[in-house]
Amino acid sequence: MFIEIEDINSPDLDFYARYTEQQLRTVEDPAGGLFIAESAGVSVLALEAGYEPVSMLVERGRIDVEAGPVFEALTRLLGSGAKEALPVYVADHEVLVNLTGYALVRGLWMLFRRKPEVTVEEFCRGKKRIAVLYDVVNPVNVGAIIRNSAALGMDGVLLTHPSVDPLTRRASRVSMGTVFQIPWVRAGFEESQGLNLINILRSYGFKMTAMALTEDSTSVDSDEIRSNDKLAVVLGTEGTGLPKDVIRECDYRVMIPMFNGVDSLNVAAASAISFWELMKRKDA
Repeated sequence: MFIEIEDINSPDLDFYARYTEQQLRTVEDPAGGLFIAESAGVSVLALEAGYEPVSMLVERGRIDVEAGPVFEALTRLLGSGAKEALPVYVADHEVLVNLTGYALVRGLWMLFRRKPEVTVEEFCRGKKRIAVLYDVVNPVNVGAIIRNSAALGMDGVLLTHPSVDPLTRRASRVSMGTVFQIPWVRAGFEESQGLNLINILRSYGFKMTAMALTEDSTSVDSDEIRSNDKLAVVLGTEGTGLPKDVIRECDYRVMIPMFNGVDSLNVAAASAISFWELMKRKDA
């Protein structure tokens, strides 16, 4: 169902143009809020992951190129009537140019309902290798770490409550839609306080591995660490890294050997190296 939009101030575009990420998360909805996916590729992956579409916004000149693959996915996954039932807002380039990030998303946005959240216990069930993001607030880093986790064989990503929501537009876009391909969960506020999350994961059988440069840090290519049946790789925020008490409480502290006086990498780059090394197991 195509709906022509001639003014960016149209109430039909409120969710796209005037709601913040936080406001979308807290919209009253049976599933617990909304989120926006940017670009056709990310939207198709959200559909394939079972997220329910609410509406679409597309630039008039991009309907065939960008909206076409999404329409095909709607029909394939939800039946022949799904395309006709979905409100599709269409506007000219001049109307949409002021939307945040417009130049990066090639003229297509899609509004989805969130899925009900799972508990940390449910998330951890059956998993052997997980990434733990401790207060990582940069959406680019969150998106990149999730993409690395999916690509390099991790079983899932657990984020502390202050960390960026992976379904924010920028994080999901940087992840190339892998937020819809790998399990992830944000811990609750209380679970994220102090050492609570470390103790919770240890009670589920995980050995905790902090990515941190300390006097007793060992190289990330450690056979001893790899040999653990269940391993959680704990990564801190850019700049300040992990809290000292979290580093001390972890079972291992690992570092990436570096040269030329460089003592650290971007957290997303460090995650890729650590996942690659720690996933190498003798029994694999």
